[in-house]
Amino acid sequence: MTEGEAGFDPRAHRMVAEQRWFDDFRIGERFPLPSRTMTEAIFLAFQAASGDNHPIHYDRAYCRAHGLPDMLAHGYQVAIQTVAGAGLFPHLVQDSLRAFLEQSSRFLHPVYVGDTLYAALEVDELAPNRTTGVVGLRSTVHNQGGVLVLDGRHRYLIRRHPDMTRGAPDPG
Repeated sequence: MTEGEAGFDPRAHRMVAEQRWFDDFRIGERFPLPSRTMTEAIFLAFQAASGDNHPIHYDRAYCRAHGLPDMLAHGYQVAIQTVAGAGLFPHLVQDSLRAFLEQSSRFLHPVYVGDTLYAALEVDELAPNRTTGVVGLRSTVHNQGGVLVLDGRHRYLIRRHPDMTRGAPDPG
């Protein structure tokens, strides 16, 4: 194949063929994310990226001296397990996504090195506007024992299908 070969369209190179718009979502739809074991390498990578050098996250002796069984994952390290880009959701809204509006998290139980985390996003809000709508996703992370360790929310501004908004001014 040569560069610029006729027939290839980069816009057609997608992870998911189906394009979804605000009106295509339903309350209760679930988007599981890949599971991940919190290895020492992940702890070190997070430390390098965040600059967080508190010993509770990186020093086993310190943790044990303070009554913890092992190194404790930083809250943000757990929250990033809910990044929508790890799953199919952003690929479904590739042409309709306008903005990532907000994210919140509540940390309910500790996560230690070696824990395996299972994250998911579930549609829990659909707030239509004229040409867009807000899709709210409940974000959850469970550990290998089935314990809910994080409960949170994401909100996205998604365009409505163009056929449903013909003639409507777009507020932004």
